[in-house]
Amino acid sequence: MFMMSVTENILFLQTCRMAQSDSKVLVLGALAGVAGISLAVVCYREFRSRRRASCPGFYLSRTNEHSPGLMLVDGPGLPVGQAEVLDRLEALIQCVSELKDEMKALKNALPTLQDQVREELRGRDEARRASPLHRTTPTRRKRTAGSVTATRAGGRSSEEAESEGGYMTALTDSEEEEERSDAEQRDEEQPVDRLSVLLERIDGLHQGTESDKRESLNILLEQREEFGQNSPFLWRLIRAYCDVHDVSFTLEEKKTHAEAGKKVGEVAVSLNPTCAESHQWYAIMCGIMAEYDTVQNKIKNGYIFKDHLDKAIELKPQDPMSYYLLGRWCYAVAQLSWIERKVAATLFGEPPSATVEDALRNFLKVEEIQPAYSKLNYVFLAKCYKDLGQREKAKMMCEAACSMNAVSKEDEEAQKELDVLFPALGV
Repeated sequence: MFMMSVTENILFLQTCRMAQSDSKVLVLGALAGVAGISLAVVCYREFRSRRRASCPGFYLSRTNEHSPGLMLVDGPGLPVGQAEVLDRLEALIQCVSELKDEMKALKNALPTLQDQVREELRGRDEARRASPLHRTTPTRRKRTAGSVTATRAGGRSSEEAESEGGYMTALTDSEEEEERSDAEQRDEEQPVDRLSVLLERIDGLHQGTESDKRESLNILLEQREEFGQNSPFLWRLIRAYCDVHDVSFTLEEKKTHAEAGKKVGEVAVSLNPTCAESHQWYAIMCGIMAEYDTVQNKIKNGYIFKDHLDKAIELKPQDPMSYYLLGRWCYAVAQLSWIERKVAATLFGEPPSATVEDALRNFLKVEEIQPAYSKLNYVFLAKCYKDLGQREKAKMMCEAACSMNAVSKEDEEAQKELDVLFPALGV
């Protein structure tokens, strides 16, 4: 029983923190206990020396220089009862010798015990992370650490003393997992930050030269594998295809970029139906594809164009670009010939319907949201007023368009339209 008590103290000592004052007391107590046992061993050895002189029937021998154990040999003059007692004392002395060795090793290991415990816990954490069944529950961790802290504050029983090592393990484990959770959160935030930097750069290239627009498309295509499930990334990819389509020279190249952009648009609107920009740029690509498709596909793309523009306006009602595009669609439908309407009715059952008044209403909405939105918006306002017989208002819109500088290809297109409108209005 005495040996079991000492062993339990040693095990308990191995799990205590070096920084805790009560641990120092326990260490001193354990060392004092060993010192007392060593004193008893010395007295016993003196007793054995005296017995050996008077009893020639047994002798003592050291088994090796590191193990100061004793070996007894019965002689003819030694009673059997005394031999049994001496055997038990021999076993006790052997255990005490081993205990002294353990205490010496423990004393040497105490300065590095805390580091060893942390290394062991870190290895356990890595093993749990490798397991697919491991799940971290932050709330439960905090509750465990808090309950152990409260127990320590309220006093310790013998059972609590036995679980002291468990407290240290649980607390250290909680701290390690919280640090790991913070690191994982930073890793999750990092791609988002990189995406923000990427999109900011792409928006700058969109406003640049023709080479900038081509560079923008190449960069987006290189990053598509990583960010291809992100809506802000995808609608910018559609826009980049549209930009490169506009600056391309050959019909084949233009058609290739238009087809690729439309496919990306289909992915974007299906991935996130609540992204207004995805619907908007997908509609634009459908309108561009009308230049390269058959009559049937042109009409089909016209329906798709209108549906997605309506969705974009529903999701983002203060975007002037959507109203401008819808005005263009309404004006184009209003200009359809009788034959084109019949073809649409034959293919789809009901031809698209829009009037010049519908187009004018959308162009005016653009001007309401953002005055002087574009040179072309003024041009189409002038066209609508001209078709409705309001020539003075048409002239005013032409003058407003002329007051804006031509800085893009759209502005150049607007200037060509103005060159036709001015003679028709008698200006």
